[in-house]
Amino acid sequence: MKHALSHLVSDFLSALLFLAVYLAIGNIVAAAAIAIAAAVAQLAFFKFTGRSIEPMQWISLALVIVLSGATMLTQSPRFVMLKPSIAHFAVAAIMLRRGWMTRYLPDIARQNLPERVPVAAGYVWAGLLTAIGAANIVIALYADFTTWAWFVSVGAVGAKVAAFLLQYAVFRTLIRRNLQRTRAASSDGVAIAG
Repeated sequence: MKHALSHLVSDFLSALLFLAVYLAIGNIVAAAAIAIAAAVAQLAFFKFTGRSIEPMQWISLALVIVLSGATMLTQSPRFVMLKPSIAHFAVAAIMLRRGWMTRYLPDIARQNLPERVPVAAGYVWAGLLTAIGAANIVIALYADFTTWAWFVSVGAVGAKVAAFLLQYAVFRTLIRRNLQRTRAASSDGVAIAG
């Protein structure tokens, strides 16, 4: 869970900094410039520490530069407000790959969940991210900045946390049931042999 949350913060760091600076000082150019600087600094830090930089991170950097630049030129925050949608759609497209979730599961889950469960959960995640991305577009284009800020910082994150907790509870229940069935079957086998 810690790994997933660090990826989430990493993916949206520039948007969150843009939001924080814009709300704090009300200067759209400064907020967009800080978003660009944060995105560049983040990738520089990854490179300096020897961490691999994935293609999606390069794409994210390009989006931050282009959309923040458009925001500075037009003095409209709408461009930066659309970035989370693009990121959500890109990640949702990756999540459409069958079985993507399996490699992120602990051994106990891989051994005790039917294959169809993480596959279905992966598709549900893709649907959730697509819905969040679509909602962000509507809010970015038609709502005020405060509504968008609430949606990005509370609504979208809250939906992901709720989905994660629901998935955790379902997976845990299914794993426990399978382990109980396995124990019961092995005790029956021991009783018959004895």
